[in-house]
Amino acid sequence: MEIRYLSYDAKTVAGLRSGGPDAYGMPAERVVSDGQGNPCRCCLHDVPKGVEMLICAAMPFPSVQPYAETGPVFLCAENCEPWDGQGVPPVLTSSPEYLLKAYNADHRIIYGTGKITQAGELADYAVGLLAREGVAFVDVRSARNNCFQTRIVAA
Repeated sequence: MEIRYLSYDAKTVAGLRSGGPDAYGMPAERVVSDGQGNPCRCCLHDVPKGVEMLICAAMPFPSVQPYAETGPVFLCAENCEPWDGQGVPPVLTSSPEYLLKAYNADHRIIYGTGKITQAGELADYAVGLLAREGVAFVDVRSARNNCFQTRIVAA
């Protein structure tokens, strides 16, 4: 099975860049990146040192519901090229491990799928989850801070 890594929702990113509200109804904070651990959820690369970035509350789900986790994310403040979905994005190369969780089409966590996964095993675990009946997508989160990184779907 081939998989694709998805950028954060383009419409949401455009809204945040134009001053629109984040998941908590607040405008994104604008800061200058120190170049360390500031992965943009659009291009899925680190925001370079000295470049302006946004910090905002993100909820990568279509609506508020009990399984719709919210957490902080970074975005390049200026337009960047969204990740094309092919190959492992740089955002998933900065940590030795990540938290993966499978969700169904109703955006509900499928119990028993959450697992701290070594970076080198991430794709294999995601493929195994996506092969299960009822799994619509897999979210990748920081194993240390629980921040949303990217979403994985079957290609």
